[in-house]
Amino acid sequence: MSENHSNFSIKSALRTLNTEAAGLAALGAAFENGLSQEFSKAVEIILKIQGRVIVTGVGKSGHIATKVAATLASTGTPAFFVHSTEANHGDLGMIARDDAIIAFSWSGETTELRGTIDYSKRFNIPLIAVTAGNESTLGRHADVLLALPKEKEACPHNLAPTTSAIMQMALGDALAVALLEGRKFTADNFGVFHPGGKLGAQLSHVKDVMHTGDEIPLVDTGTLMTEAIMQISQRGFGCVGVVRDDNLIGIITDGDLRRHLSTSLLGEKVDDVMTANPQTIQPDMLAASALDILNKRAITTLMVTEDDKPVGIVHLHDLLRIGVA
Repeated sequence: MSENHSNFSIKSALRTLNTEAAGLAALGAAFENGLSQEFSKAVEIILKIQGRVIVTGVGKSGHIATKVAATLASTGTPAFFVHSTEANHGDLGMIARDDAIIAFSWSGETTELRGTIDYSKRFNIPLIAVTAGNESTLGRHADVLLALPKEKEACPHNLAPTTSAIMQMALGDALAVALLEGRKFTADNFGVFHPGGKLGAQLSHVKDVMHTGDEIPLVDTGTLMTEAIMQISQRGFGCVGVVRDDNLIGIITDGDLRRHLSTSLLGEKVDDVMTANPQTIQPDMLAASALDILNKRAITTLMVTEDDKPVGIVHLHDLLRIGVA
């Protein structure tokens, strides 16, 4: 690619990003000019319904609606996408009276939406419109109007849905997050809907990956270092915990061994070598949080305790194996 073409493409990209950023800024400003009240109504309606959120749209708005439905469903708000065209050919039967509908249409005059609008009125199903056509058919018949500002598309012909798509997506995300927070949807809840892939691994708990029982390297206080070193070697975690009355009071790592290396090391007691009050974690801690501790402290293992009693041990390799990092 020539230098002229390269400069042109960079300028084009920056112009697109700046135009779309301006659209998001205008959307934020709209919350100070009436949109916030309607947004709050939409959140209140969705939180109160007993059914699901039906998200619909056509074309690029339909693609946005599909993503918004998926985001809602994965963050605690039961939702699915119904294509507006298919709705007119039988799929309206998928919408129940205790549901709510979110319809995406930039113009608000999408012909295929007419059937869904009529259906919502016939059965008194709340209709939330996301549109820039405030006085459009969709806008006038909606129970809640989330009016988008009519900003310039990034497309130089002001035709291809670009800025408008970004604003629709952003408003959908804002709804999903507001509902997530309104339902007090936790990271644990999130994990239920994301069991696969790296995200699922990060939402696993320490208790799901920790080693337990006889696998935990432990010695009693007063034990000679010869036994402690044997435990470190046999268990393969590079450390051994020191317990008194079943409570963890210290840990000996490879680093402690190096710091106390001398001809008399084997004859010393673990109490003289151990690091007291070691870093520990709880079984219910998220695996991602455990990895964060390992990275920040530049260590490879963590003892897992409950009421100061060791119940497990986690190694960095265990977290890498399940795909947390």
